[in-house]
Amino acid sequence: MSNGKGGFIGQDGLNAPDEPTGVVATGGIASVSVAFTAPSDVGASAITSFRAQVAGIGTSGTSSPLVVTGLTNGTAYTANVWAINAFGTSSPSAASASFTPAGARGVFAGGYADESLNTIDYITIATDGNASDFGDLTRTTAFFPGGTSSSTRGIFSGGMDGGSGITNVIDYITISSTGNATDFGNLSVASKAGHAHASTTRGVIILGATAAAPNGLNTIEYITIANTGNTTDFGNLSALKTYGASCASPTRGVILIGGDTNTIEYITIANTGNTTDFGNLVTTTENGAGGISSETRGVFFLGGNNNIEFITIASTGNATDFGNVTAATGSGLTGSVSSSTKGVTPVGHIGSVTNILEKITIASTGNGADFGDLTVARYGVGGCSNDHGGLQ
Repeated sequence: MSNGKGGFIGQDGLNAPDEPTGVVATGGIASVSVAFTAPSDVGASAITSFRAQVAGIGTSGTSSPLVVTGLTNGTAYTANVWAINAFGTSSPSAASASFTPAGARGVFAGGYADESLNTIDYITIATDGNASDFGDLTRTTAFFPGGTSSSTRGIFSGGMDGGSGITNVIDYITISSTGNATDFGNLSVASKAGHAHASTTRGVIILGATAAAPNGLNTIEYITIANTGNTTDFGNLSALKTYGASCASPTRGVILIGGDTNTIEYITIANTGNTTDFGNLVTTTENGAGGISSETRGVFFLGGNNNIEFITIASTGNATDFGNVTAATGSGLTGSVSSSTKGVTPVGHIGSVTNILEKITIASTGNGADFGDLTVARYGVGGCSNDHGGLQ
């Protein structure tokens, strides 16, 4: 029971704040980000906190937005927000518009069939099935772009850009929506067949081949994903290679150098500097690879063969055999995506270009199984998701 303009019996409601306004709820993975405008009338003392609540589940903080977790994917909700000061709690805000938290989404961009493509597809990782059209990249085509993401924004960098050759363009998308990509900034140099990984805030991009260095670079660069702008130098790999793969925990990035090598190295994502030796693959990879992760385990899909291998990210040491991609004979295995529990990889090339997607359960071992199909058969795609190991 409210008392005055806010508060409850036993509180001084006349001196409590007015309610927040302009509540906007943006659904995430079993969560929602609740943005709001603080009231201009704060009552008789400054506001000390706000509380956002959804179906009896709430969280408190000192500023907008507030993130409420523990929701059920696929269920529609609304959100309210309260303002609190020393005298009491405001009345609830007007409810937000309805929102529905969604499961983890994987996004695939670019690739090559009879020509390079700028196509973007998406899947709901928890639900097997065919991919759906998302939109297009800003450039005409993109063959072997690097992909990475935060929980909200996907990044695709570099690639072979049609008739103009290799590009340094970085695009971004909002993963939970659909539509064409938007320009983000540029790599320091035009690069194809690079790869990337991320924490919740920082994307780390390992550059691939350039016109002047067709066998690859050892250059590592980074971006702040929530911003836009050009890359900043991070450090270097131990060798000049291309066609590698990456995976990450929230703090550590693990890099398969690629090319005809089995070398694995690591970095601390929040720092800058050169890589440190991690260990080696069981087998050698070539012609592309894909990397995915949970918070604790990294998995590499290897091009040039159909092997899958895994590591424990927090430790160092050699990789262990996981199983095989059942459909692959071996090239173009790039653009792999994951939730915290499930990985999906485009098969790429099995004598001819294919649209096949295969899945694994990250915490187990075993061969890949059919997931569905891309909208267009192609290989050399970039991939990202909003629930990978770097975001846990």
